[in-house]
Amino acid sequence: MVKYAVVGTSLITQEFIAAAAGTGLVLAGVCSRSAERGAAFTAALNRPDLRVYVGIDALTSQDEIAAVYIASPNVCHYAQCDRMLRAGKHVLCEKPLAVSSKELMALQTLALQCGLVLMEAIMYLHTPMRRAALEALPRLGRITGVQIDFSQRSSRFDRLLAGELPNIFNETLCAGAFNDLGVYCVYPLLDFFGEPEALLTARLRQNYPGAADTSGTALLRYPDFDAVLTWSKTGQSCGVSQIIGERGTLCIRSISQFQGVAFNAQDGTVTVLDSPLTKPEVMRYEAQAFYQLCCGEGAISQVTYGEASALALRVASWMELIRKGSAQCNQAK
Repeated sequence: MVKYAVVGTSLITQEFIAAAAGTGLVLAGVCSRSAERGAAFTAALNRPDLRVYVGIDALTSQDEIAAVYIASPNVCHYAQCDRMLRAGKHVLCEKPLAVSSKELMALQTLALQCGLVLMEAIMYLHTPMRRAALEALPRLGRITGVQIDFSQRSSRFDRLLAGELPNIFNETLCAGAFNDLGVYCVYPLLDFFGEPEALLTARLRQNYPGAADTSGTALLRYPDFDAVLTWSKTGQSCGVSQIIGERGTLCIRSISQFQGVAFNAQDGTVTVLDSPLTKPEVMRYEAQAFYQLCCGEGAISQVTYGEASALALRVASWMELIRKGSAQCNQAK
């Protein structure tokens, strides 16, 4: 059993709590910016027994809490992860774990020095669907193209159109479509194919005054193919992500959860490679992996801790390059 607290009271926090139930992670506290918000959250969970901690510092001296799940605004992640690691607590943090590769490297070094787990919450990494997709790649033959898309119209977009500035569109909170959705495009690209030879072009679009980027595109070059990444919080895609080869195409309906994975052969036959799961079921693999690591079990699910940590750093570095490429593109207009 590992007692943990959550930092942040958003929908994703509720989903994680539901996913973690029964894994060995035991919810023991809620950290919020205010006592009122924390109390409302525990009431919604029907857990009046949960202690509410106001502010991140209130958690540091709680020895009975061994781990934390952080789902606060992106701009808070680095400082909160740093505080929790220094307080001797394992950390699972929503993406992006840090908004720069320098910050991420500092946190990973600190976690190593403290003998603690620091894990970025990327759902698909710990699922059997990832392994099924990787094992299917040789069946494609030579790869000729990769198209990865995560375009999901935000439920808060209408508020932005009405003149409000919800947190997920607030640039000062390091929010925006790239950090929220684009990361799910970069992760499997680097996970499956390693680092690109070059970034050919990139564009993060800021179409609304005062708001963070709401959509974007990146084109990256590999020796045998180019990869196109697209993401958006202002429109809903009806397509799928595709890895196209000379002997078939691997289609992935949900790139964030790796759901709807199918191999489409040249002769027209379609082989479904996954079993339908709900989002909490997908998140459960992530929660189970975190629990196993906290217990010192080493290897986790479909990817080792070392592999996941190294991949997280590569992703952070390439996201920086894409942001830089977008800035250069905007300056050249």
